[in-house]
Amino acid sequence: MDRPYTPAASSRRKKNLGLSTREYAKVTDTIASVRKGRQYEQETDEDLARGAPSSRGSKGKERDEPSFIAEASFVKAPLNSRVGTSNAAANGKGKARQESLDRVPLEVQEALILEDLLFVLMGIEGTYITFPPDYSPEDEDPLQGVRFAVTSSLDPSLRDLVERILPLATYYTGITSFVEARSHLDSGLVNHALCAAMREMLKDYQTLLAQLEYAFNTSPQFTLQKLWFYVHPTLHTLSLLYLLTSELATADDPGGSDSGSESSSSNDAEENARNEALGLGGAKFKAVLKEYKSGQIDGSSNIPVKGGEVLAILHDRMQNMSGDPGAKELYAALIQAAGKPYVDMVQVWIRTGRLVDPHEELCVKESKFIDRGTLEVDYTDEYWERRYTLRDGSTLGGSSKRHQAGIPLPRTPGGRMPGGACVPPLLERWKHKMLLAGKYLNVIRECGIEITQGSNQQNDHTLSMEDDRFYKTIDDAYTHANRTLLRLLLRDQQLILRLRSLKRYFFLSQSSFLTHLLDLSHSELRKSSKSASLVKLQSLLDLALNTDAMGEDAMFREDVKVTMATSGLYDWLLKVVRVSGDIDGDLDGVKSSHEDAKKDKDDKKQMLAIDVLTLDYHVKFPLSLVISRKTILRYQLIFRFLLHLKHVEQSLSAMWIEHKTLPWRRNTRPPSASTSRPSSRASTPHPAPKDWHADFDNWRKRVFLLRARMLAFVQQILAFTTFEVLEPNWRKLESKLEAGKVETVDQLLRDHVDFLDTCLKECMLTSDKLLKACSRLLLACSTFVLYTSSFTKHANQALAAPDTPEADQAMAKGWDILGKFETNFNHWFKVMLDCVQYYASSENVSLLPLVVRLNSIKAQG
Repeated sequence: MDRPYTPAASSRRKKNLGLSTREYAKVTDTIASVRKGRQYEQETDEDLARGAPSSRGSKGKERDEPSFIAEASFVKAPLNSRVGTSNAAANGKGKARQESLDRVPLEVQEALILEDLLFVLMGIEGTYITFPPDYSPEDEDPLQGVRFAVTSSLDPSLRDLVERILPLATYYTGITSFVEARSHLDSGLVNHALCAAMREMLKDYQTLLAQLEYAFNTSPQFTLQKLWFYVHPTLHTLSLLYLLTSELATADDPGGSDSGSESSSSNDAEENARNEALGLGGAKFKAVLKEYKSGQIDGSSNIPVKGGEVLAILHDRMQNMSGDPGAKELYAALIQAAGKPYVDMVQVWIRTGRLVDPHEELCVKESKFIDRGTLEVDYTDEYWERRYTLRDGSTLGGSSKRHQAGIPLPRTPGGRMPGGACVPPLLERWKHKMLLAGKYLNVIRECGIEITQGSNQQNDHTLSMEDDRFYKTIDDAYTHANRTLLRLLLRDQQLILRLRSLKRYFFLSQSSFLTHLLDLSHSELRKSSKSASLVKLQSLLDLALNTDAMGEDAMFREDVKVTMATSGLYDWLLKVVRVSGDIDGDLDGVKSSHEDAKKDKDDKKQMLAIDVLTLDYHVKFPLSLVISRKTILRYQLIFRFLLHLKHVEQSLSAMWIEHKTLPWRRNTRPPSASTSRPSSRASTPHPAPKDWHADFDNWRKRVFLLRARMLAFVQQILAFTTFEVLEPNWRKLESKLEAGKVETVDQLLRDHVDFLDTCLKECMLTSDKLLKACSRLLLACSTFVLYTSSFTKHANQALAAPDTPEADQAMAKGWDILGKFETNFNHWFKVMLDCVQYYASSENVSLLPLVVRLNSIKAQG
C-alpha cells in the first residue's frame, strides 16, 4: 500500500491507495459489525426513553432503513447526518454511546474513534469526539479554531494518541475561517493572494483526508497508529499556518485591549445612577465614547492588516524560524505567492508612473486633491513634495514635521507601521528609488510625452521579492526616469537659459533696464502703493525691456511681470528671521502689541509704490517644478533688496547733482575781507569774533562728506552683494549644471534652493541684527535725501542775509538737523560694522570682504 499524501509547500501528488479483495472483505465485516451494534444501542435507548418494551426484530420492521437519497438536503449538504449528532448528544444519546465504549472491545473502539476522527479533522463534531462542555461555536472566535474533547470512556492508550491528533482539527478550522474572513474585497490583493496559497495547501490536506478515509474503508490494517504516522508531518505544516493566521488576526485588534478596557470601565451602582441622571448612561453613548477613546489612544486601530504589513509579518516569521528548514520553505513559498500583487503594483508604478493601488497596500500614496494647478499659488511646492509620498512619512532629507499629519501611528510605540504604511523589509533600501522613479515618470506623462521604456513581460511574471532581478528592475527604472526628466528640463525646456534670464532680471546682472524703468516711472513710484497703476508700470517695464534687451537677453522677457508686495521688505524679513520674542501675558503687553499692530497698519497705508515694487516670473509645467513659487519668492526678496539699494544710490546721486548748484558752490567770503583779515587779527589783542563765512563753509563740507559716506556705504553694499555673493554662487550653480554633475532631479531642486538660500544668507537677509542695522542705515540715507530741499533752503537763507540774526538762526537749524543725521548714521554704522566683524569671524566667512569695504568708509569719516 502506498503512503498517503502529506501536504507541504510544493504541489506534487502521491498515488492513490489500493486494497486487495481479502483486505476489503475484512474491513467491511468489521465496519458492519460496528454499525449493527450502534443500531441496536440506538433502538434500546429509544425504547427506554418511551417506556415501551420492544424487541429488536419488531423495531426493525417498523423502522424504515435510513437513506441519504430520501433526504431533500443530501444533494446540497451531504454531511447533515453528521452535523445533527449534536442534537442527539443534547438529548442524552451521546452519553449513552460514550458509556457503551466500556463494554466494547479495544479493536471496535479504535474503529469507532477512527470514523469520528475522519469527520473531526474536517471540523465536524463526532459521536465520541465532541465540543467541550464550556465551548460554544457561536460565542467563540472562529479564527482561533474549533476545540474538541474525547469521551472519557475511551481507552487511555487510544485517547492519548487521539489527543495528539486533535490539534490538527483546530488548526484546520482556524485556517479555514481565516481564509474565508480575509477573502473579502476590502482585505486587499496581498491578503487575497495569501489566502489563495493557503487554500491550495488546504486542498492538499483535504486530499490526504480523502486518501485516509479510503484506507479506513478498505484496509483492515489501517489503525490509529498509522493515521498518526500519516498526519504527523501535516500537523507541523498546519501548525505553522495556524500560528501565522493567529498573528495576522491579532495584529490589528489585540484581544486583550477590549477586555481590559471593559474591566477598567466597570462602575458601581451609584456612579451608574449618576451617569444616567446626567444623560451619560446610554449604551450608544458609551459605545461612541469607547470608540473615540480608542481612536485617541491608538490611531492605527482602524487600519486592517494588509499590503506591506502582511509581507513584513511573513518575513519576520521566516527569519525567526530560519532554523527550521520546513518552516523556512513554507513561509518563503507564502511570501512569493502573497508578494506577487505587490510586485505587480511596484512594476506598474516604476514603469508607467501610474499608481494602481485600489486598497492602499503600496508604500507609495497619492494625494489626488493636489494637482499641478496649485503650482501657481502654492509657496510650499505641495505638488512635488506631497502629491506622491511614502505612507510612513520618510524622506531623503529626513522626516518633515509638516507632513506628519497624514501619517498613521505604529501598532505599538516604536513598532511596525500599519497596513500599507509598513514597507516590506526587503524593500526598505529601495523605497525612495521606487517613489522617485514613479514620480519622475508621472511628471513626464503629464507633459504629454509617451513613456517608451520597454518591459519584458515574460520576466515580469516570474519576479518576486526574493529575486535580485526585481531590485535591478527598480534601479534601472529609476535611472531611466531620472535621465529622461533631467534631459526634458535641461534640453527641451532650456532650464539653464531660464535661470540666466532670472539672474538678469532679478539679480540685476545688467541693470540698465532697471535704471531706465526708474527714470520712466519716477512720478508713478512716488505715489502710494494703492494709488499706483500696475498697468502703467507694466507698460513702462515692457518699454524698458524692449529698449535694452537684445539677443539672448531678450529671451523670456514676456514672462516678467510687475507686481506689488503686501508688506515692506525689512518688516516682513524681520518677522520671518526673528527667533526670539517675549509675549507678555499682562494687560500692558496686550495693549502694546495692539498699538504696534495698529501702527504697522498705518504704515502700510502710507507705504510708497517704490517700497513694495517687485517683479514676478511665470513659467509653465514642468519648469514650474524647478522655478516654483518657493524659489520665485527667494528671487523676489533679493530683487527688492537690490532695488532698494539702487533707488537709494540713485537718490544720493541726484542729491550730488543738487549740490552742484550755486548755493552750494558760491564763495561767501569777500576778497577784501580775505586779504585784510590777518593784519586785523595781528593788531587786535582780543580773541577773534565768530567767522560766519567759515562756519557756513564748514557746514556745507559736512553735508558733502555725509552724503559721500552714505553713497559710499550704499555702493559698497551693492558691490559686495553683486560681485562677492551673487556672481560667484551663480557661477558654481551654472558650472555644475553645464558639467552634468547634477545626477537626479531632486538634487537639481535641492541645489537650486540651496543656491538661493546661500545668497540670502550672504546678503545679510537672514540675520536679525545685520538686517536691522542695514535697514536703519538705508532708512537714514533715504531720509537724508528727503532733506535735500530743506538744506538748500537753509543755504539760500544764509546767503541772502549773511552776518544777520536770520542767517545765524538758519545756520543753527541746519547744524542741528545735520548733527542728528550724523549721529544716527555713525551709530548704526558702528553697529553694522561690529555685527559684520562678529559674524565674519564666527559663522559667515563670506562677510570678510565686506569688513574691508566698510573699514574704508570708516577711515573716510
